[in-house]
Amino acid sequence: MLKQSSAESVAEGYLELLVSRGVEYFFGNAGTDFAPIVEALAKRHTLGQPIPRPITVPHEIPAVAMAHGYAMVTGRPQVVMVHVTVGTAHGLAGIMNAARSQVPMLFTAGRTPLTEGRLIGARDLHIHWAQEAFDQAAIAREFVKWDYELRMAEQLEVVVDRALAITQSAPAGPVYLTLPREVLAGRLEHFEYSHHPRQGAARLGAAPASLVDEAARALASARHPLFIVKAAGRDPGAVAALVSLAERLAVPVVEHFPTYLNFPHDHALHAGYDPHPYLDEADVVVVIESDVPWIPRRKNPRPEASVIQIGQDPLFARYPIRGFPSDLTLVGSPRLTLDALRSAVGAIAVDGTAVESRRARWTQEHQRLRAGWAAQASGAQNDSPIDMAWVSRCVGALVDEGTVVVNEYDLQLAQTCFRTPGTFFGSPSASGLGWGLGAALGAKLASPDKTVVCCVGDGAYMFGCPTAAHFVGRAYDLPVLFVVFNNRAWNAVSGSVKSFAPEGWAVKSGTMPLAALDPSPDYELVCQSSGGYGERVEDPRELPAAFRRALRAVREERRQALLNVICRKP
Repeated sequence: MLKQSSAESVAEGYLELLVSRGVEYFFGNAGTDFAPIVEALAKRHTLGQPIPRPITVPHEIPAVAMAHGYAMVTGRPQVVMVHVTVGTAHGLAGIMNAARSQVPMLFTAGRTPLTEGRLIGARDLHIHWAQEAFDQAAIAREFVKWDYELRMAEQLEVVVDRALAITQSAPAGPVYLTLPREVLAGRLEHFEYSHHPRQGAARLGAAPASLVDEAARALASARHPLFIVKAAGRDPGAVAALVSLAERLAVPVVEHFPTYLNFPHDHALHAGYDPHPYLDEADVVVVIESDVPWIPRRKNPRPEASVIQIGQDPLFARYPIRGFPSDLTLVGSPRLTLDALRSAVGAIAVDGTAVESRRARWTQEHQRLRAGWAAQASGAQNDSPIDMAWVSRCVGALVDEGTVVVNEYDLQLAQTCFRTPGTFFGSPSASGLGWGLGAALGAKLASPDKTVVCCVGDGAYMFGCPTAAHFVGRAYDLPVLFVVFNNRAWNAVSGSVKSFAPEGWAVKSGTMPLAALDPSPDYELVCQSSGGYGERVEDPRELPAAFRRALRAVREERRQALLNVICRKP
């Protein structure tokens, strides 16, 4: 069935189509190319016609991260629009994050006007010559699933529906659409479109039954199976499926560099965050949605061990090189594949005594790990400068089903205890810095009734364009608690140097060029400048009370808050 539209311009029709396709928000960092969009938004808002809610974000880094955070929580792609070539360049790190995280997003940019004459929307500013590129989409093409330039009004429905179908097709990822100003300004006559999109996203089922049966037989006969998982929790339903399979065979689960909650942290089969101590004895290793299941330079499974990889794209085809073995590759929905594995294992006779012995062993190991982590935090709780383990323990004390934590690097998961899918989100694999602030704001937009806590290092905080991010938090009533783990240094840089040259000049001399962030800005004042609550914390004994004060500001006063926690230098 076709729907008649009252839209009079392509820009109006574009906005109407976005709403009809379920897009709720339009994250914008505007430039001169936005004129037709701004006019269409103003007109439709004034006339009470539907539009995606415009969110003004004064920098592309938090704009893209907000769309990432919203889709990460809801699974629904949103629109980001940036200014021509220069805005695309600013937002590209966020696109890399979304691509490697398999997050759907309609990333759009205006196009420098094509013409120099009298067409509506033609060039009328000096920048319209210098900002043009021979191939604007080439800037982003490496990290998007699809790119196109809208060329005429007649394409509008097909282009929008195709973009949204491709971005949501498994594995999901960003797409890039450029919108020339003359095209957006063009007139629409008798515009009509389908009530529902005629292009649907491609979904995956379970992996082929023959491969699932082969994997089930390998698991059922294994003496020392091991699960390594990173992002299965992207689909919250996959968590229960993984728990059920692990419990059936008493298989330990390691979350290595997790970007989601994949397995309840208090479960007896949760074996922590480092698989390397367990690789020597593992005879079957199942890798689930993990691009880097172990670090080969540090440790590899035994040559005779079988490796099974499960995921939407378990070989990570868009990574130029990745040499992890995959003796059996199960392509499909992780949730459905894990469910199918559980059913297949249930039809096979297994050694019950071996299973129960394994369960007892890993329960004991789980208890040993958690006791050790607790002792580490307890031993550090009075250290000054403050130890990051103690900060992480204090964050962990806040966690419940009503809390969402977004972590860009410094939160130590071992000091927390997440149990519920959708309560933890970690740094994207691409590690384009500056993700955390915007992602937390997007998560809050998607979960207004939840308490959102954003943990960032001081370097990541600066990368996140904090003035812009705090502006958004105030302007759109998004009270987030930001926790800055401030060690006045690039921890990742110094750690990398120590790993590269443990006996080298930097270590011996105690000099780490290009890694220091001292003297440190007063980050709490940046939050205060946008009406938020800010506090500098140097005394470890004051930290729990500081968290209570900050949470009161967020929950009761509905103000954003920031704790600038002065931590030990690396």
